[in-house]
Amino acid sequence: MTPLRGIAALWVVLYHYAVIYFPSLHPQTYTQLLGKGYLAVDLFFILSGFVLAHVYREAFTQEVSGNYLKFLFARIARLYPLHLFVLALFLTTALASRAVEYASSGMVAPIPWEGARSLSALVANLFMLQGLKASELSWNYPAWSISVEFMAYLAFPFLVPLIFRAGVRTKVALAIALLTALAWLAFWTKDDFNQWDGPRTLLRCLPEFTAGMLLYDLYLRRSWPSCLQRDWLFLLILGSLLLLLHIGAADLLIILLFPAVVMAAVSNTGYVAGLANTRPLVWLGNISYSLYLIHGFVQFLMTKLLSAVPLASPANMSPITALALTGAMLCASLLLATATYFAVEQVGRRYLRNVFGVPTQSTARQLRAREYTDEKMDRKIKPGTVQNRNLAT
Repeated sequence: MTPLRGIAALWVVLYHYAVIYFPSLHPQTYTQLLGKGYLAVDLFFILSGFVLAHVYREAFTQEVSGNYLKFLFARIARLYPLHLFVLALFLTTALASRAVEYASSGMVAPIPWEGARSLSALVANLFMLQGLKASELSWNYPAWSISVEFMAYLAFPFLVPLIFRAGVRTKVALAIALLTALAWLAFWTKDDFNQWDGPRTLLRCLPEFTAGMLLYDLYLRRSWPSCLQRDWLFLLILGSLLLLLHIGAADLLIILLFPAVVMAAVSNTGYVAGLANTRPLVWLGNISYSLYLIHGFVQFLMTKLLSAVPLASPANMSPITALALTGAMLCASLLLATATYFAVEQVGRRYLRNVFGVPTQSTARQLRAREYTDEKMDRKIKPGTVQNRNLAT
């Protein structure tokens, strides 16, 4: 799942740079693959539901109330340090540019109260509410998706027991309901899933996130034919997906193929699994969250730099210049993402987990290993003797 997440992050970055920011590149002349890059966010939502169900299924199936705050604290520790750091970069840049403006002209425009990169938007970002109206509340525009996904986190603990305790008929009905919701969104938007502003984002995120949870329940059944583990099936599914992306097939059709890609990827035991887990792809997956958030700031800086050069608008650049700048922005994003992953994301996560009293993954693994060892000792020692661990404790 980690390399798949990294590939999805790179996909959306290339979409924002090579398709949106530098339209003179015209990649759609050759393929629609990059032009469909916004669908990487839909893959993120499915992956998130799948992975969180894997991590928290047992805890929330047993008890919701006792684990709810711990889960939210863990999610805050995961998302907020980097989100706040990038937000601080935007705010610092805005203040610095106004300071330069004041030094040169003696006048400065204040930060507006309303609109994008405004004071009200700053408050919305601090409370992770910018996804409700991203066009008016964004400082870092890619962060709309983590805002909307955080709203899915609020419902996640209550969905776990409903899904994993439900019968087969209930799960089939839920799958049909999720498919109906996505079909309605496709009808409402004329099959344009590039919805990042307003209530439509919830209709995009929540069904896909829940579908990822349902997909994990399906994965746990282990009653799949052995061909699901084979390389040829994964390559067939991946090739079908790339073909649909290349020809610009319907968004809904592509999204419906994502669960098959996830299932084939997580089940594979052949050469594909070994190739996917090579160091470069694992590194890309590890920095994927940092890459996703920091690339918006790199684009913001490039806009500031180009504004100082006469007639250097991204829309008017030659394809060669645009391609060179796209490569430079991509390299800068990867370098900054690597730095912020180690210096901000990991450090901030550990710090907040300690503040909230939520054990880190390594600590949780050590505790589970200790409990397993204790259980083995309790089974070996006869109850009632002074050597029994429970009595001795």
